[in-house]
Amino acid sequence: MQPQNRLQNMPVTFFAMVMGLAGLTVAWEKAGQIHAVNSAIAATLLVQSLTVFGLLLVLYIAKGWYFRDAMRQEWANPVRMNFVPAISISLLLFAVAFLPLSLPISRVLWIAGTSMHLLISLHVINSWLHQQHFEIHHMNPAWFIPAVGNVIVPLAAVPLGYIEIAWFFFSTGMMLWLVLLVIVFNRIIFHQPLPEKLLPTLFILIAPPAVGFLSYISLTGSVDTFALVLYNFALFLTLLLFSQFPRFVRLPFFMSWWAYSFPLAAMSIASMELGRISSNAFFSQVGLVLLLLLSVLVLMLFIKTLRAAQSGTICVPES
Repeated sequence: MQPQNRLQNMPVTFFAMVMGLAGLTVAWEKAGQIHAVNSAIAATLLVQSLTVFGLLLVLYIAKGWYFRDAMRQEWANPVRMNFVPAISISLLLFAVAFLPLSLPISRVLWIAGTSMHLLISLHVINSWLHQQHFEIHHMNPAWFIPAVGNVIVPLAAVPLGYIEIAWFFFSTGMMLWLVLLVIVFNRIIFHQPLPEKLLPTLFILIAPPAVGFLSYISLTGSVDTFALVLYNFALFLTLLLFSQFPRFVRLPFFMSWWAYSFPLAAMSIASMELGRISSNAFFSQVGLVLLLLLSVLVLMLFIKTLRAAQSGTICVPES
């Protein structure tokens, strides 16, 4: 396939890779703050994450410049359109990662990510409301991504002093999550199973309650009953999906495998944070175990992605 055709078929789902890498970076930062882990690991991951994001952003802008129709079709696709907010979410995660390093840089990234995410979310949700071609089989856990982005906003907003804005996005994200949760379970239980390519997106179910827990305790400054409900529901979903390990391990590699990464990063961070606040070593150990598993997973995903790119099995027309 010619390089220009590869660019034309470059999927926006690539930015899920950045979410995973940035989430891993923040998780290692949290481990450094709580468990005195070497900060060089997080610093190295941050540089790598920014490099990957910059490369993908340049390529995706080039796609929009040379293949505008292909990008329009992608933004109207009932599955892929929900990955578009991964671009703004990446900026929001970088804003969180820069909090201990540089508040001015974090503020710029947060403002850019928040503004972009609001605009993209409005576009995506307007498409949901005024569509004429969506069907129940189009629904999958990737539809949570716009909602998850809203809940990520407070993670940097609160330390930066934007409390009211943080509450706005937290409220929006949590309400959207509850609505979408009902629809997703209805689709999964009462309709045809998810295709193999989308099965990894089931891990996205973990992200809203896990990130919601982190945002809520950041906003309130304590772990109350509601916070524990969020964390324990995320923990249950993690156990539920781990119990299906044999099913996931048999799947061929798709770019959707990157959906494993960010939710596990969120769960790792939430566990370490709960362990710190409650002084309960069990949760801290859960967070560290998840962090180690996530690190191995991201390395494997990165290698598989490079091999798929070299073999020409990604950035191809959908069958």
